[in-house]
Amino acid sequence: MRILSLFILGLICPPLLDAGEFKAGVAKKVITPEGPLWMSGYASRNKPCEAKQHDLYIKALALEDERGERFLFVTADLCGVPIQFTNQVWELLKKEPKLSRAGFVFACSHTHSGPVIDGNLTDMFAFTEGQPEKIKQYTKDLIVKTADLCREALKDLAPAQLSHGTGKARFVINRREAKGGNIVLGVNPEGPTDPSVPVLKVERDGKLIAIVFGYACHNTTLSGYEWSGDYAGFAQIELEQKHKGAIALFWSGCGADANPHPRGTRELAEKHGKELAEAVTDTLKGKLAPLPTRIDAQFAELTLPLSEIPSKEKWSADLLTKNLAQKKRAEKMLKILEAGQKIPAEYMGYPVHVWKFGDQLHWVSLGGEVVVDYALKIKKDAKTPVWITAYADDVPAYIPSARILNEGGYEADFSMIYYGLPSKWSPKIEEIILNQVAKMLK
Repeated sequence: MRILSLFILGLICPPLLDAGEFKAGVAKKVITPEGPLWMSGYASRNKPCEAKQHDLYIKALALEDERGERFLFVTADLCGVPIQFTNQVWELLKKEPKLSRAGFVFACSHTHSGPVIDGNLTDMFAFTEGQPEKIKQYTKDLIVKTADLCREALKDLAPAQLSHGTGKARFVINRREAKGGNIVLGVNPEGPTDPSVPVLKVERDGKLIAIVFGYACHNTTLSGYEWSGDYAGFAQIELEQKHKGAIALFWSGCGADANPHPRGTRELAEKHGKELAEAVTDTLKGKLAPLPTRIDAQFAELTLPLSEIPSKEKWSADLLTKNLAQKKRAEKMLKILEAGQKIPAEYMGYPVHVWKFGDQLHWVSLGGEVVVDYALKIKKDAKTPVWITAYADDVPAYIPSARILNEGGYEADFSMIYYGLPSKWSPKIEEIILNQVAKMLK
């Protein structure tokens, strides 16, 4: 009778060990171009790339929480993608069961040694014959490859344990230097940075299967003609060599106004990568906090206002400039005006994600090249640890703070040219983004 009672009790009340279970799956694919292709990141590039330091990758972490809801965090060794890219990947995935748009994030490492993606920064290059078509085909293939990668990660789902911690790396430096009454791209040791290294540890049956980590620093140690993930690529290689069987996934934080220091050589990229990998490894060895087995995901698309739109006369004058991106932007704006239309004074669809792991971790993902002020302000009053991923889903432009817009300089005044936006941002964008994040974090 006692055995029968225990059996019946077990049917009514399943063992606590099986309750609140996470599942995780991982996958990765090489995305190194197979033939000569144009590199992104620097307007000075004038020929395709044909060599590599190491392969480029897309990697995916799939999660399933205790409710059966599913989530995908994808990282890519790319400078950036337009929202159209992410939306097309999502179109191929949206019928996957228990997966929502809020639960799908595509994060770029912002390496400046990766390929051009169609629709992102394409107007700043004078492509040689055949390159535009090859870039379009590479992009189409990558969309399909990314969707396939995500399905592989979802198929790999199995019971897992997640924990998190934070380390530090010190090679980041603010790049907004005051010089001759102007703000120039230089070195500013006194400027704000975020040296934190967030780390997510994913284990199955005591075996490490994934290491997800971030850093808020431009991925710009290198500027040559060899495919490379830059310091972030070398950090991932180092971690995967140290932790056999695990996949290392890097995301870039709010480091749009920061650079690695010093920079300029492969040796420095490897050095910074090693320092970052050591910060991650040291964190993994320390005491990590386990994550609750439920994720609450939210997604918003914001409309961000621009400042005053220039006149037709300004666009006509810009046709005479030697700056290719500025000239192409003027041509597009004049076509809009000649068609009797109005140049948009806002950017629609700016993406914001928040994943909440109870009161243990809140993970924010923002589109664009986000400056460090956003991370510092979001973290300042947070009672729960907060991570902020930038370059997520869409890289439409730099996202400067009101302070930087007031100070001026590249991030505020000139970067918009290369992204094709008709003017600088309105200072209101900071309040709009921060208010939306605060609302979602509540």
